[in-house]
Amino acid sequence: MSRDNGKFPNDRHGWAELLPQRRPQPALTGAHRVPWTVVGAGITGLASARRLAGLYPNEEILLLDARTVGQGASGRSSGFAVAVSHFGGGFEADQVDLYRRINRINQAGLDLLRGQVAESAIDCQWHEDGFFHTAADRMAIEECEHFLRYLEALEIAHTPLDAEVLNARMGTSLYRTGVHLPMGALLQPAALVRGLANNLPANVMLHEQSPVLGIANGGPLTLSLPNAEVQTDKLVLATNYEATKLGFLRRRLIGSTLSGSFTRALSDEELAGLGSLREWGSLSLHGGGATVRLTRDRRLCLRNAAEYHGGVLLSDALLARRQTIHRAGFEKRFPNLAHVPFEYAWSGVEGISRNSTNFFGRQRDNIYLAGGYNGSGISRGTAFGTAIAEYASGNHSQLIGDCLVSAPGTWIPPRPFLDIAASFTVRSRFRRVDLDR
Repeated sequence: MSRDNGKFPNDRHGWAELLPQRRPQPALTGAHRVPWTVVGAGITGLASARRLAGLYPNEEILLLDARTVGQGASGRSSGFAVAVSHFGGGFEADQVDLYRRINRINQAGLDLLRGQVAESAIDCQWHEDGFFHTAADRMAIEECEHFLRYLEALEIAHTPLDAEVLNARMGTSLYRTGVHLPMGALLQPAALVRGLANNLPANVMLHEQSPVLGIANGGPLTLSLPNAEVQTDKLVLATNYEATKLGFLRRRLIGSTLSGSFTRALSDEELAGLGSLREWGSLSLHGGGATVRLTRDRRLCLRNAAEYHGGVLLSDALLARRQTIHRAGFEKRFPNLAHVPFEYAWSGVEGISRNSTNFFGRQRDNIYLAGGYNGSGISRGTAFGTAIAEYASGNHSQLIGDCLVSAPGTWIPPRPFLDIAASFTVRSRFRRVDLDR
């Protein structure tokens, strides 16, 4: 456990636990005056700082993170950089423009990430061969039919798969039907975030374990930190669901806590019995279904628990309890590997809105915000982070336009009604999940 500043503890129960130890950049101290500050060094903040550095090569860009890099939400996802989003429910012809707009944003982010990973030779297990969307029970099978209609209507490349083919490729007989989409990348999320942070332009100054505790309006803006004060002309908030701690989106965005487990590395014999593929990812077509991966380093990873937990990570005790849910989902899919133990468990928090929208634009004078990706933050966060830097600089592009027309977030009631509504919203995802969990 690294230094705990109270609201923003570090917790090595995550993908970072699979990586070597890393020395963080020092916390910010003293008084500073800069033209640009980005708060949040996850996917969105890193993309924003990188783009600002390119737009203003002779100016210092200050990048602050409350934790160490890779310990926030960006380093705790399941590692899917999505190109094509799945919109639950029946295909709606009058929503085609929305479908296309979201997918353009996804693709823009994927393209940007691909270039950055290649340019900086980031070792994050980048594997761009798409992934599976799978269904085991009636509700998910019905959703598969809706998904296929959507893919066909938008002329998106895909391959429908039956149970036999899915079993042959993935090594599990649980799924009865599914679809393979060739677009999209799998990756090790903590390694990606670390790699992006380690290869920032020279004029980006990164400081970790440097939480912003308050923002005072004025020209310039004044940011208060535990041991520092920053005066900045413009501010980009890339803190996702934690924007609420700074007074933004308090009735529009909440954090849902997810959890999953990794096995130890599989042996040659265990791997040989799994199927023909040696690396793959599966997203359930049920909104509350499991996300499953076989990683490049031979681990099976399964995430099948989500809950409203006040937007914080699970304690060790709660995480141990959730492992019984992870274990049941794992053995249901891989009964022949029931002897394989879990080696790590992790939890992470995703920012969700009641109407599944994203947030992008100016919040106050000289304060800009991008976030709220509802579980699709790797590619979309990259696109939003790049676009918010350009938008705050007065630029115009199709990407900025696509991000700007995000629907307003639906109002969320205050506590104690917030807790009730949030818990209900998260639990409703698991309605009739059955075999797909």
